[in-house]
Amino acid sequence: MAKVAVSQTRSETARAGFVYRQDVLVRLQRTGGKLAREEDREYTVTPKPNGVEREMVHFSGKYAVGGKEVAINDPGEHYKDLDVDADIAKSLADDFGNDTKSRDGVNQDLFPLTTEKQKVYRFKLEGRETWHDHEVYRITFEPKPDQLQLSGDSDVTPWAGEVLVDKADLTPVLITTHLAKGVPLLVKTLLGTNIQQLGFKVTYEKFDDNLWFPVNYSGELKLRALFLYARTISLGLTNSGFQKADVKSTIVFQDQVAGK
Repeated sequence: MAKVAVSQTRSETARAGFVYRQDVLVRLQRTGGKLAREEDREYTVTPKPNGVEREMVHFSGKYAVGGKEVAINDPGEHYKDLDVDADIAKSLADDFGNDTKSRDGVNQDLFPLTTEKQKVYRFKLEGRETWHDHEVYRITFEPKPDQLQLSGDSDVTPWAGEVLVDKADLTPVLITTHLAKGVPLLVKTLLGTNIQQLGFKVTYEKFDDNLWFPVNYSGELKLRALFLYARTISLGLTNSGFQKADVKSTIVFQDQVAGK
């Protein structure tokens, strides 16, 4: 795992010189699977000295009310004075894939494979297999027991999950995570708030030596708040059209992935 951490750092450094397209989709569904709201954004992502910067170049969205779907023109646009769906969708879309501490926007707290994050987790080799033509190690991880006890601390991330590590490059090709510990009972009781099935997944592809990019990043959760509000929330992100950053470069994006 120490070698995996090194490869993560090396690959992140290589990603720093690329401009690319990022598509972010946020969908909120009511109980029974009916659409409540959907927002779809397209960004151009450019490297900065200590991270990346996103510029939104296209937006589309809609909300459903009274059995009808109504188009919206701006992120977070309300259809009435109090619109919880609008506020939640905007907040999630603003943040998802926009971790300013990373070179690709992926939140490193959700996928604890850096040297520093690995210190509070334990890992287990579950086996070797083939995944999409890659020979990989399948490794599970979870917080050390003492870290779970401290999970009320904002500095502790109670995630557990599985990672497939490319055998040749010792770099992740697929990481999935879920909450290792549920929402505290006190929060459920006092606020009527509960989060279920919270989990995230990120898939990497190799583009060159020491250059692996996260191409798909997704998550889903079920949220019940204030005893009345219930939504299933899906988050999806696709990165594509990678171009070496250069003043003479022309940015040409790939077609948006079908069905995103």
